[in-house]
Amino acid sequence: MADAANDMEEHGMVRTLKDLFAGAAGGIAQVLLGQPFDIVKVRLQTTTQYGNALEAAKTIYKKEGPLAFYKGTLTPLIGIGACVSVQFGAFHEARRRLEVYNASKTPLNPGLSYAQYYAAGAFAGIANSVISGPIEHVRIRLQTQPHGAARLYSGPLDCVKKLSAHEGVLKGLYRGEAVTVLREAQAYGVWFLAFEYMMNADAARNKIDRKQIPSYKIAFYGGLAGEALWLASYPFDVVKSKMQSDGFGENQKFKGMNDCFKQTFRAEGLRGFWKGIGPTLLRAMPVSAGTFAVVEMTMRAIS
Repeated sequence: MADAANDMEEHGMVRTLKDLFAGAAGGIAQVLLGQPFDIVKVRLQTTTQYGNALEAAKTIYKKEGPLAFYKGTLTPLIGIGACVSVQFGAFHEARRRLEVYNASKTPLNPGLSYAQYYAAGAFAGIANSVISGPIEHVRIRLQTQPHGAARLYSGPLDCVKKLSAHEGVLKGLYRGEAVTVLREAQAYGVWFLAFEYMMNADAARNKIDRKQIPSYKIAFYGGLAGEALWLASYPFDVVKSKMQSDGFGENQKFKGMNDCFKQTFRAEGLRGFWKGIGPTLLRAMPVSAGTFAVVEMTMRAIS
């Protein structure tokens, strides 16, 4: 019995490692697909020389060449690769545990309900928030700092040190973590739920196994899931960005998450929670499509 239990545990560990590896591959795809959009967004956030996103993209290409769209790729490649790896590893671990629970209750139908898919995705988001919170905080500080001699941070490590020095790691580096947890739980609950629903519906409709669904459909369903993710969680993301770009000490505008929600609504109304949703949705389709397609095809290749 002990040997059987050890075999099951070892098998489970192998599956988790495969999930993490496939997630990391998806994270790399996410960065490579999304980085050109992100560099345009950063330029628009940190300078007034461009009238819109299209003008910014054209100017960057003309003056700096195509490789300029991949400036600063290494940091997000490592950070987002780790985040997506955790997302998929945590989701599939939660999914397997829910399947075991369901099998103990209804052995003939151990599959997950859609509420359970949401719960597994939310768990993945919460697990991911531990690393995504500080990574995104640092990214936002670097994106919004002044240029030239007035800049506040020389790079990611310098930013981490200075943020931690303000009010300690929890209040400095992890500022906005509460709303980050809420965003991640809602976002990835909806993300995985939407994708699994479309994949299961396709398999049932065409009476095929999930592994037989072609890659172009996986990408399409992944892209739609990305749209659902942002539509379900964007107001949380706006508040998170405001808190993580806020000043310290006397320059701090928001006392906390609730105060940020209140001040945003008071100053801008409901529209204030949806600023920038257009470019975000435009970016979400190809990025999420590529992520799910690469993860799914990687899992098929290594399974």
